[in-house]
Amino acid sequence: MLHPGDAISHRRRVLYIILLGALTALGPFTIDLYLPAFPLLESDFQTTSAAIQLTLTGTMIGFAVGQLVVGPLSDKVGRRVPLVAVTALHVLASIAAAVAPDLLLLGGARVVMGIGAAAGGVVAMAVVRDLFGGRRLVVMLSRLALVSGVAPVVAPLIGSWLLGVMPWRGIFVVLAAYGAVMFLAALLFIPETLPKERRHERGSTTMWQRYRSVLSDRVFLGVLVIGGMTFSGLFSYLSASPFLFQETHGLNAQQYGWLFATNSVGVVLGVQVASRLAARFGPQWVLAFSTAVLLLSGAAIIVCDQLGLGFWGTVIPLFVFMTACGFSFPCVQVLALDRHGKAAGTAASILGASNNGIAAIISPIVGLISAGSAITATTMASVMVGCAVVGTLALWLIVRPRTVGMLTP
Repeated sequence: MLHPGDAISHRRRVLYIILLGALTALGPFTIDLYLPAFPLLESDFQTTSAAIQLTLTGTMIGFAVGQLVVGPLSDKVGRRVPLVAVTALHVLASIAAAVAPDLLLLGGARVVMGIGAAAGGVVAMAVVRDLFGGRRLVVMLSRLALVSGVAPVVAPLIGSWLLGVMPWRGIFVVLAAYGAVMFLAALLFIPETLPKERRHERGSTTMWQRYRSVLSDRVFLGVLVIGGMTFSGLFSYLSASPFLFQETHGLNAQQYGWLFATNSVGVVLGVQVASRLAARFGPQWVLAFSTAVLLLSGAAIIVCDQLGLGFWGTVIPLFVFMTACGFSFPCVQVLALDRHGKAAGTAASILGASNNGIAAIISPIVGLISAGSAITATTMASVMVGCAVVGTLALWLIVRPRTVGMLTP
């Protein structure tokens, strides 16, 4: 037995996948479930689209900061305590958002919601790394990557459906209920996977030692950039799409949700295929393919928009872009965590925080570029292409695929 998870039964592994996947989805759902309500928020609060987008930015910043705290803390005190405490905070903040009387208080509640949702993804990845390694780690992380990749795309579909049966404030009540279920699941079903003796192994006893061991790894640093740029391209699309497709192309909330559902198919395909290819050829070579496709599909959106090809000229290359994101997600996680078993929580927190923190800074650029005019496919895709260029350069100049060894069995 190479890793503790090798002794776990298939049924128990399935249970872990379900619970850890649901915890991982809490963050993306917290961030994206209310996206279809952006035009309603703009109208109710009598403000601008850029101001509404700032509530999304605040949530993502809170999510990033929360991960930076929760990850190292989980390496020091174990996985369960931070998970339970921070998830309880998410429930309280969601209730506050549901009753917020103005945009300022809503924005503040959203920041705290982001912090409260941070534990799920970080602890889930750390638990998987505690239990598994090598190619089985690829399989398990691919399941979490599937959730973290699909959840941001499916969330607006569910949000659109919710808006059909309740006011926008009801979305935050639903998030509070989701957080409460995850709180109970963490208490009852998630075991402690980091024994006390492993929290004090030589070279990883202090937060500084854990951060130094992770951040001194060239491959990890390159993967941080690639992951951050991939998420930034994805969230540039997510933050701009309510205005682009509902206002410019005239889709209603339900049609907009079905568009997201279609794109989620691309993410699912990408993750599933990538996990198999990564186990066989290495995640670094899958990233070589996916980063190139991100760049080409983003450029295709701009070309089609400038040629006046309309709705389908945007949607078709956008589907390809989303599929390439699906190829990238599990490979980024595997390369980041496989090399840092002793500091899995710290590595997961840095990865998650950089993904969401960088995306929080970059995604509002679409709204700033379009200030005073409608958001177009060209302005959205320009940011996506810029992110793809940086990610591609990081792969070949920092990670350098030829220097990365193959995964263990």
